Amino acid sequence: MKTSRCCEHCEGPMPITARRHARFCEPRCRAAAARRRRTVPAELTRRPRWIRHTARKVPLTIGGATASSTDPSTWSRYSEAAASGKGAGLGFVLNGDGVVCLDLDHCLDEHGEPAGWARTILDAAGPTWVEVSRSGDGLHLWGYGTLPHGRRITVGGGGSVELYGTGRYIAVTGRTFGDTPQRLGELQHVIDSLL
Repeated sequence: MKTSRCCEHCEGPMPITARRHARFCEPRCRAAAARRRRTVPAELTRRPRWIRHTARKVPLTIGGATASSTDPSTWSRYSEAAASGKGAGLGFVLNGDGVVCLDLDHCLDEHGEPAGWARTILDAAGPTWVEVSRSGDGLHLWGYGTLPHGRRITVGGGGSVELYGTGRYIAVTGRTFGDTPQRLGELQHVIDSLL
C-alpha cells in the first residue's frame, strides 16, 4: 500500500512504511538525487579557474597558500581543487570571459522557498544553473553575460543582489536549486534589467 506523498527524485509514491520525514522512496533515489544536486556544470569545471577558500572566504591555492582572483598562477583545475582538503570549500574565479554570477543574498525562507523578489529574478533568468549558497539561504545564478565591474544593488521587496563577472571568486557549493539545468544560460537581459 502507498501513501499520497511522492519521492523527491523519481516522483513516485512513497511506501507506506517510509518514515514521516523521508524524502526518497528508496536508497537508489536518495543516491541519485545527491549526485544530481552536487554536480557543477561542465561549462565551469572544464575551465582551470578553481581555488579553495577558508571559512571566512579567504582564497587559497590547492596547497593552502593565499590565492588571488586576479593571478592565474594561483588557480587550478576543478579535479585538483575538488581533491584538495585545504580550506573549507571550492571557489570559481570570474575573469571577464563572459561567465557571470548573480548572488541573491538571504532570499530563501526556512522551507527553502525564494522570496517574491528572488522568484521574479529566477523566472526572468530562464533555464540556467542555480545553486544554493554556502549560507543555505541565498542563491547563485550562473550564466553568460557582460559585466565589467561588480555591483551590489537593492531590488524591490527588500532584496539584495550582487552581480559579478571579473576580478572575483565565488564560493561554489554544487547544491543545485530545484530542477535547474546543469548548464549555463544567457543572463544579459537579467543584468540589463537589474542595472
